[in-house]
Amino acid sequence: MKYTTLPNTDIKVSKICLGTMTWGEQNTEAEGHAQLDYAIDQNINFIDTAELYSTPARVETYGSTEKIIGSWLKKRGKRDDLIIASKIAGPAEMTKHIRTGGYAKAEIKDAIHKSLKRLQTDYIDLYQLHWPERNTNYFGKLDYSHNADEAWSDNFREVLESLNDFVREGLIRHIGVSNETPYGLSRYLEESRSQGLPKMITMQNPYNLLNRKDEIGLTEIMLREKVGMLAYSPMGFGTLSGKHLDGIQGNTRLSLFPQYDRYSNKNSIAATRKYKEIAENHGLSLAQMALAFVNSRPFVTATIIGATKMEQLKENIASIDIELSKENLEEINAVHAAIPNPAP
Repeated sequence: MKYTTLPNTDIKVSKICLGTMTWGEQNTEAEGHAQLDYAIDQNINFIDTAELYSTPARVETYGSTEKIIGSWLKKRGKRDDLIIASKIAGPAEMTKHIRTGGYAKAEIKDAIHKSLKRLQTDYIDLYQLHWPERNTNYFGKLDYSHNADEAWSDNFREVLESLNDFVREGLIRHIGVSNETPYGLSRYLEESRSQGLPKMITMQNPYNLLNRKDEIGLTEIMLREKVGMLAYSPMGFGTLSGKHLDGIQGNTRLSLFPQYDRYSNKNSIAATRKYKEIAENHGLSLAQMALAFVNSRPFVTATIIGATKMEQLKENIASIDIELSKENLEEINAVHAAIPNPAP
């Protein structure tokens, strides 16, 4: 395994982070425990979850993933050698069963204490805001459409002040954002710097061969401000394994939940075919190349991998040992130039 540190800390984390959002829906508790056991045996020490999980968000499965991690932590009996990240769900139609008050301090407090109980731990190493409260472009929306009448008002400082109180209490150690934009990250950094408040040290956004939109503007901010990307969906919901090139395969995430069609459009499939040909010409599987590409980016602190089957998990973790050649990267970039960001 390869390691780095969470930016602005001395916390060592594995470059591969174990994602968990299928546990409790597509994976059982026993399967989640088996994945954790294998990942730890491969020297992964970084685990990402969220109160929302498992996905898709449902009343019946709310918090199920954290519970699975918690029961494993209790059985394992060790905690301090692991770095655990979780998230508070943002306001949305799909999260009304969780809470409706957004990132008000009382809501953050409620979320943290419930996550701690489910995880059976006294603290969370990295606590993230799952998506912005305000109207903006995320979850597959590329263009920003301004709504001057939205109810949200600038509360970046207020949110940081609330999170700071929970850092001081020792309930959370560090903070980050997810599904954020350059504007949102910049505002948090501005308030942190001017008010002496905790800094958002990570940005958890989708990033893969089919979605490199954050290279336009956001990655410069992250590199200059020392904010690390936690790249999720590096396999594009499984599309970048190549298994859906001839139609959506059965008993997969895309067949079970067809609403997750972000990576299944015509241009995404066309780009994926080209990437698969490049990978095979270099003696790699498409999955290996897709993950190795994300692992190699200088702004990526960790790549969040997720798998429903153990063989997928093993291949994904093994990608850490693959180094892409200059020629391979040039060929990837040629495809990206021809079909840029088909699945933002």
